[in-house]
Amino acid sequence: MRPMPLALLALACALPTLPAAAQSAGDWTVALGVHQVAPKSDNGRLADGALPLSVGNSTRPTIAVEYFVRDRVGIELLAATPFRHDLDIEGLGRIGSTKHLPPTLSLQYHFSPQSRIAPFLGAGINYTTFFEEETRGALAGSRLALGDSWGLALHAGLDMKAGPGKLRVDVRWMDIDSEVRVDGTKLGRAQIDPIAYGAAYVIGL
Repeated sequence: MRPMPLALLALACALPTLPAAAQSAGDWTVALGVHQVAPKSDNGRLADGALPLSVGNSTRPTIAVEYFVRDRVGIELLAATPFRHDLDIEGLGRIGSTKHLPPTLSLQYHFSPQSRIAPFLGAGINYTTFFEEETRGALAGSRLALGDSWGLALHAGLDMKAGPGKLRVDVRWMDIDSEVRVDGTKLGRAQIDPIAYGAAYVIGL
C-alpha cells in the first residue's frame, strides 16, 4: 500500500482512543484532511499584457493545528504537502509548472462548538513560497522563478460531530500574487488568489 492509505488506516485504528475535539480555552485540536487549491480564472497578463497566464488546480493532503486562547476563539496554523500547479499561456500552451507551500495563520471564532453542526469563521495571514519551477514548450531551457507572497486569508466552514471527533468541510480564500521572472527578467505578476476547499477530520490533542 502507498504511504497515504497506510497513514489513513493507522488514523482509523486510533480513533476510538483519541480525545474529543473540544473547543474551550486551553484546548488543542488537529485537522487532517485533503484540499484542492483552485486559482481564480484570470491569473494576470505577462509581458505588458501580451501573454494571458493560466494557473491550474492542485489537490494535496493538509494538516491544521488550532489552539483555543478563549472559549470558541482559536488560533489556527494550516500546513500541507507541496501543491503542484501547471502554468499555461494562451496561444503558447503549457510553458511550465511550479510547486508551492501556503502556511496560513488565522484567528477563528466557533459559533456553537457543542452543537451537532457548528459553523466557524476565520481571518488571517497567508505566506506562500514557490519552488521547483520547471519550464517546457515555448520556455523550455529558460529559468522560471515565482516570487514569494504575503496576503490576507479568509476561512469558513462547518464542523459536524462524527465519532470521537468532528468532520469538517471548509473553504478558504487567499490573496496570492507572485512576481514572475524568466532568466532574471521580470515579466509581470501572477494573480493567483485561489479558493481552497475540502474536508478534514478534527480530533483533540
